[in-house]
Amino acid sequence: MYRLDLKIRLHNGSDIAIGPGKAELLAAIAQHGSISAAARAMGMSYRRAWLLVETMNRSFKQPLVSTLAGGKQGGGTQLTATGELILQRYRALCAAALAAVQSGCDELAELLAEPPTNSDL
Repeated sequence: MYRLDLKIRLHNGSDIAIGPGKAELLAAIAQHGSISAAARAMGMSYRRAWLLVETMNRSFKQPLVSTLAGGKQGGGTQLTATGELILQRYRALCAAALAAVQSGCDELAELLAEPPTNSDL
């Protein structure tokens, strides 16, 4: 059985505006409500996550992530309406691209040899 991986990245100048890792980070921020919690869930440093958010925010006309002011309950982070739209459209694009190339890959996969087993190594 073969596996097909597509990695779609949208560049804005020298920056990657959105790609698989940034989309995963956006989803984690939406789920956890903070950059730090999203970073922990993904096993990355807060600084790395913050830099990725900063790149995304400057790459689009509107920011994708906004911070909420702190207080007794503490601050937080959420996706903006633009962030939700970008994440939704990026996921739809990836699904459409995968579907578009699947049949061609099925034809190539018929020519693949059997993968090695542990006993072959």
